[in-house]
Amino acid sequence: RNAANLKGPTDYSRLLYYKRSKRLVLAVCIPRSMAIPIAILDCDLLLHGRGSKILDRFDLDSVSDNFLLTNFGFPRDFILYLVDLLREVCAFLTFNRVFMTAALYFNLCLCQALCRRTQRSRAISPEVQVLAALGFYTSGSFQTSMGDTIGISQASMSRCVSNVTRALVEKASQFITFDREPSFEEFERVAGFPGVLGVLDCVQVAIKAPNSEDSTYVNKKGFHSVACQLVCDARGLLLSTETHWPGGLEDTMVLERSAVHKHLQDNKEGWLLGDGRYPLRKWLMTPVEHPESPAEFQYNLAHAATHEIVDRTFRAIQTRFRCLDGTKGYLQYSPEKSSSILLACCVLHNISLQSGLDAWTLERTEPLEQPKVLDQRPEDRDSEAEELRKRIIHKHFS
Repeated sequence: RNAANLKGPTDYSRLLYYKRSKRLVLAVCIPRSMAIPIAILDCDLLLHGRGSKILDRFDLDSVSDNFLLTNFGFPRDFILYLVDLLREVCAFLTFNRVFMTAALYFNLCLCQALCRRTQRSRAISPEVQVLAALGFYTSGSFQTSMGDTIGISQASMSRCVSNVTRALVEKASQFITFDREPSFEEFERVAGFPGVLGVLDCVQVAIKAPNSEDSTYVNKKGFHSVACQLVCDARGLLLSTETHWPGGLEDTMVLERSAVHKHLQDNKEGWLLGDGRYPLRKWLMTPVEHPESPAEFQYNLAHAATHEIVDRTFRAIQTRFRCLDGTKGYLQYSPEKSSSILLACCVLHNISLQSGLDAWTLERTEPLEQPKVLDQRPEDRDSEAEELRKRIIHKHFS
């Protein structure tokens, strides 16, 4: 406060710059009610830690793209882009004056987390932290050999994964969003199904049993998991990802409690495609349970071919990010942290797609599990949705 020559009581929520000894300095002013003292942060300190030295543990320029793809799952250009992207939390430092909320203050803390100091005043660079996290996401383990490759201990790898995971989760709303132009034509080119906004599914990711005796994470197959509800477009780009649901919840219950349900209740144009586990709604088209006419059979075939996109997308995510692949073991974390890791991998999937990488290059090809058809009571049926489906069948599949 004194250095910035501020006047009056300290109950402000502004962020402002001033010069001191040719060094850019940030004055962070937090409301008195937060009981946090004013912090004067030097930009160099923010990025690296005062008096620390960035260790050249791993030189990206010294290895081939093939080495990076083999060990970290991504090429050099993408890794460098990702490092810059996760540094963007610091971008507000370029503004002369910004109004600061509590959320922005904690974003600042997140930026510091990615540029953390070790106990011996030796910083782990953001590049190494990102490599450590990618190494874990794509291999599923904190192998000693991985730590040796990038020059950090297994414990440091664990901390790096936590830092990068938090940073990616912070970016989720930027890269996973429904706020895009509908891709009706792209979906229709797949199998002729009209008006599709996205394809919906709910998948399970195995986790270790929680410490509590909570059985809500035991799914119908008998193992502990978190449920992840996905919606993607025709390219496999995720439009919605909700990873925080207990695995024991029915798919229909997850949908009813989800943001997607609220978002599409009053939708006037287009619909999602869901399999037989979901109820038929005007905004959610499902297969005909007992098809009789050739048009109904054709409708079901087009529905299945289009809906398969979301299955392929998640199989590709599991294949690239083997920490999510149940065949290699389960995530050794609490449900909350497992959900964050799952969301971080989904964010990486979208970032890689938007960077021009192929979503389905590494897709597994095992046969799909046939979903159990939802047993609906007559009073739960939506007559308007049934009429809409009949019109779709008559107009497009007769």
